[in-house]
Amino acid sequence: MRNNILLFLGLLLFVPAVEAQDFAKWTSNTLSLSNGLIEREILIEKGSIQTIRLKITGSDLNFNSVESKEFSLSVNGKNCDGQSGWSLNSIIPASDTRRGKGATVKLKGTKEFAGIEVDITYLLYPDLPVIRKQITISNFSGKEVMLESFDIEKLQLGFSYIESVSYTNYGRQKHLSTYVGDWDDPVIAVHSYSQNAGILLGNESPGVLKRTAYNTVFNNAEIGLTHSDEKYPFRKYIKNNEKWASPQVFVIPYANSSDPWKIMNTSLADFVRRHMGLRINEIKKRPSVMYNNYIPFTNRISDTLLISLAKVASECGIKQFEIDCGWYNTQGSMGKNVSWIESTGDYLVDKTKFPDGLKPVFDEIRKGGMEPGVWFSVGSAASTSKVYKDHPEWLVRNEKGEAVNLHSLGNVDLKTMCIGTEWTGFIKKKILDMVSEVGLRFVKLDLTVATSAYVTDFNHSGCSAKDHPYHKDREESLIVIYERLFELFDELHAEAPDLYIDCTFETEGKLQLIDYAFCKHAEGNWLTNIAEPFPVGAFRIRNLTWWKSPALPASSFIIGNLCMDSPEFIQELKTLIGSFPIMLGDLRKIPEERKAEIRQWNNWITAMQKRYDYDLYRQDLPSFGEPAEGAWDAWSRINTDTKEGGIVGVFRQGSLDDQRMVSVPGLEKNRLYRVKNAPSGEEISKMTGKELEENGFSVKMMKKYDSMLYEIELITQ
Repeated sequence: MRNNILLFLGLLLFVPAVEAQDFAKWTSNTLSLSNGLIEREILIEKGSIQTIRLKITGSDLNFNSVESKEFSLSVNGKNCDGQSGWSLNSIIPASDTRRGKGATVKLKGTKEFAGIEVDITYLLYPDLPVIRKQITISNFSGKEVMLESFDIEKLQLGFSYIESVSYTNYGRQKHLSTYVGDWDDPVIAVHSYSQNAGILLGNESPGVLKRTAYNTVFNNAEIGLTHSDEKYPFRKYIKNNEKWASPQVFVIPYANSSDPWKIMNTSLADFVRRHMGLRINEIKKRPSVMYNNYIPFTNRISDTLLISLAKVASECGIKQFEIDCGWYNTQGSMGKNVSWIESTGDYLVDKTKFPDGLKPVFDEIRKGGMEPGVWFSVGSAASTSKVYKDHPEWLVRNEKGEAVNLHSLGNVDLKTMCIGTEWTGFIKKKILDMVSEVGLRFVKLDLTVATSAYVTDFNHSGCSAKDHPYHKDREESLIVIYERLFELFDELHAEAPDLYIDCTFETEGKLQLIDYAFCKHAEGNWLTNIAEPFPVGAFRIRNLTWWKSPALPASSFIIGNLCMDSPEFIQELKTLIGSFPIMLGDLRKIPEERKAEIRQWNNWITAMQKRYDYDLYRQDLPSFGEPAEGAWDAWSRINTDTKEGGIVGVFRQGSLDDQRMVSVPGLEKNRLYRVKNAPSGEEISKMTGKELEENGFSVKMMKKYDSMLYEIELITQ
């Protein structure tokens, strides 16, 4: 019977031209992937696997040469790649929940890699030139194995680095020749001037473990996890009879285009929005305008203060009200005058500030038509906290076994709790208790968990504890901390589906860091703090949003700390609409006439979101580049799926020119649109989509530092 089963399986393996999920076909040794826009042919023979063709339909350029190794990693210190002697087990259909379809190639190791199985999954998506890839390693070797230096995608590009340039650092900075990317490279474009073509290399690995490299040998491209000789090395142990799935990566080749940013604004943006599964794109009810009390109050807050601020926030049209740090103390800090950072851990409501708890404050916030949120440190506990004293086994340890503060080097009273322990259950309960008891809707999760945004010593990262259940050493702790943090976020969402998580750059681990991995599990990212008065602060925010937005959704960019009581806040608010509008300040100082003006703008934002769903979109505009002093800059947030319209922002930043033409692509060419001033709704022009793109409309500003916003509305009658 066993021999008959093996014979049957063997016959299945060699059935020619089996079709899988529309986008994949295979024979005994070839997998062909195609969705009509992109093609990839993979050859499995003589113990090796390699891509022999990667093309865009209609172009003769092969983006990969046959010398590529398909993937590579270190297994117990030995190099392992697509040419290491593999036996093809099977090819099976593959799919995901977001319309991805393709196939999984299942390989078995031989000789020195006997007992190691590698499953390589390739997914394609409708109407997009994207191929996504993931590798699962299974261990049946009879002993534990150690994985390091994992290149999930390994290509040999079909054009020379000599006439090419890499667009790095969120796809915005040009670089020549060899490049080894880091945490700031969720996507890199390699563009060939001679071929008028290129390829986007996308990396969904988390935080400081991200690595994307080009031309480290000769025209090679690698996407995956950090190598063992780098600052934050990836390491993963797999026990016998267990498996581990890598992060996903993707490629987007393009041809007949001299502008990689155009591909980022179209193919990349559509893939990220429709198919990647980022939280901000998945939730139906998204916040529109939020107030946070951190500036100027920090932890100097009370129930009466917050209630008075909530009243003004409601009058100004704010929809979300977030209480920042300082609402809590520890068991050991009650009645003592200690800082907010030295009160983290137990998260007991500070009864000197809130004698009746937070519920009356939350009730007043909701009474004003707003949703309430609070701040937590997701991985910190002060030495005065009960959890610190009761659970020393949860503390992050250095190589000497000492409890450490990963967030900074100065504060000895703050300690970092290891996400690779049962601390996650403790902090999850604290957050969910607040959801059920007082109706928490937003949570800002802050401070370091794996690496610091402020400490340059890369050895001051991870956890070296020898007795933590989920990691063996400091190197493995990095991937474990990230993965378990994401599990915590997912568990919070499972039990509180409407909870909005703002995960700060400090928790992600580097200055102004945001990436795909975190955005799959948290809706927002407090990206940085910018507080300079107009025009400097607004300019910095536009520059930062321009820099990151080709890769990530701008609606996840929470950028503090512009204040509503600023004399130029309306100008600053127009900048904030290009990302996520978060507002701070002492609202009690706002004059009545200014409240009405802010309310008009906030009501306009809410109306535009309801009408166009604009916050899922953001595009560069032709002839406007990086925001720069002495120039103009602009963006559009056009719904390119419905093509019913959206909004446009135009900014004069000290330019000598007082007038510019604004072209708006992405609309129906033969439909008629109305261009309207914001927030008044005054019509200034009627143009077809073709005219808006090819001719544009004129914007004039007499002040050297000024801004204008417009609504683009499809005329349906």
